[in-house]
Amino acid sequence: MSHLEDLIAEYYEWQGFIVQRNIKVGRLSHGGWEGELDVVAFHPVREGLIHLEPSIDALSWVRREERFSKKFKAGRKHIFRAVFPWLDRKTPLRQVAVLVSHTKGRDSVGGGELISIDELVAEIRERIEDQGKMAKNAVSERYPILRTVQMFENGYYRRL
Repeated sequence: MSHLEDLIAEYYEWQGFIVQRNIKVGRLSHGGWEGELDVVAFHPVREGLIHLEPSIDALSWVRREERFSKKFKAGRKHIFRAVFPWLDRKTPLRQVAVLVSHTKGRDSVGGGELISIDELVAEIRERIEDQGKMAKNAVSERYPILRTVQMFENGYYRRL
């Protein structure tokens, strides 16, 4: 799963977001944590705040509702306390589950939006295609996954 989280984190950081990953929140008195937030990103100019929970699970929709409800509740409770405590608590928070599939007619899960991995990858690919050839406008080497996508999609000098 780390590869998908890496891709998501790179994509949002590349767009100018401040990205935090795999944040344990809500320390429990008997040990452990209430939850872990996979990717939380804030854009300081657009003031966009997004919490993404990618998963390649094969759970039933009932179990997914339970699981993502818990994750998104923990996000709403802790993002403004532990992740970005300096943010105004009125900052709108978008929560998104990134799943293997996006069943027709089902656009949310656990109180958050639902998108498929393929939909997210298509969005990323489209933004990368806009960069053009690597030789003229390479994605920064700070983002090795996005840079690889650029090479495959656009080519270095030309796409064969």
